[in-house]
Order: sequence, then C-alpha cells, then structure tokens
Amino acid sequence: MTIRIVQLGSPRTPHEGVRIGTVRRPPRGVKKEEYASKDIYDVWYPNLSPSETLLKEGQAAADDKSWAVFKRKFSAEMKKPEASRTLDLLAALSHGTNMSIGCYCEDESRCHRSLLREMLVERGADVR
Repeated sequence: MTIRIVQLGSPRTPHEGVRIGTVRRPPRGVKKEEYASKDIYDVWYPNLSPSETLLKEGQAAADDKSWAVFKRKFSAEMKKPEASRTLDLLAALSHGTNMSIGCYCEDESRCHRSLLREMLVERGADVR
C-alpha cells in the first residue's frame, strides 16, 4: 500500500487508488463528471494546496531564493491544525490503502506536491 505523488492529468498507474487533487481550483474547460475519466482527480481537496496569495508567489518563484521563501510559507500553512491532521491521516492510511495526490504543475521540483511528499515521508507515510 502506498501514496503516489502525481501530476494531475497524467495516465494512472495500476493499483493507484483514489486520486486526490490538492489544487486550489478545479480544471477549466472540463466538466465535473469528466475529472476522473480524464485522469485529473477523483476527489478535489484544496485544503492541501497553497492559499490563493501563496499560490501566486509559488508560480512566480523564478530562483532558489524565492522558492525557499515559498517553501517556508507553505510549510507554515501546512502546520495549521486542519492541514496537519489531514497529513497525519493520509500518512496512516498509506499503510492500508493505495492512493495518489497531485497537482497540475509539470515540474514537481517547483511544485507544492514535492513539499507534500517531504511532509508525508516525515510522518512515516509509505510514499512512492
């Protein structure tokens, strides 16, 4: 059992489980009924995405210094009780069921999902 970190819209892997979209907004131009069939996500869960203001900062982070600032601020957001408890829950569930979490960004190294990966590993999650 495991959590996979994925780019939303990418082809699903066998036994991937429920795909959770940790994005601020649903995709534009796609009917809600088609999200799962287009490999976007099964469940939208914006609680693990950056706040609207921070999302814009992250998208504008063009160098290592600005990315480090984004990383610090996002980590602070994820330490709030609701987000922290959600990460604890996902880490625990990863030992009994397959699931995936993801975002639209092409480059995981400059995406909040890379930070979610780190946070889940720190909590003992089985992450692939």
